[in-house]
Amino acid sequence: MGRSRKNGNIILIGMPGSGKSTLGVLLAKALTRPFLDTDIHIQTREGKPLQRILNEHGIAFFLRLEQECILSLSLSRHVIATGGSVVYGARAMAHLKRQGLVVLLELSLPFLRRRLRDMHNRGIVLAPGQDLAALYAERKPLYERYADLRVSCDRKTHEQVIGEILAALDDRGIR
Repeated sequence: MGRSRKNGNIILIGMPGSGKSTLGVLLAKALTRPFLDTDIHIQTREGKPLQRILNEHGIAFFLRLEQECILSLSLSRHVIATGGSVVYGARAMAHLKRQGLVVLLELSLPFLRRRLRDMHNRGIVLAPGQDLAALYAERKPLYERYADLRVSCDRKTHEQVIGEILAALDDRGIR
């Protein structure tokens, strides 16, 4: 791995409900690496759920907090599941890209709709009045900009997605 990926982390990005946390745990097991979920890291650090942070302090505060938490990470050979809103922080994303390979877990809007039943209590960064389709349209180009590897998750089991990621890592000599 080149200098730009010096710490050898595998960083998962994608929409809320795309499976970053679940697949992150499975990928970490398959690779025998430690796992970090940045949403849980933020909740633990703040001592409250993400939705409460958003409700009490607002979106701008939350995004600053998320970026600060990401910038404070100095991990090696971890699997890292990020919050869906991490792509709003250019500095955070630049930091993550320096730390490892960024894998986009892509899930189309119809599949996201099936998974995200209660968006307003999950700690999802949503502008007032914004629905899932608008959020998807806003974030999709950001995810694509930062992704080193894109994996479609539509109509696939967790095992199939993990298999595709592992094969791509092998192809790149990363395992």
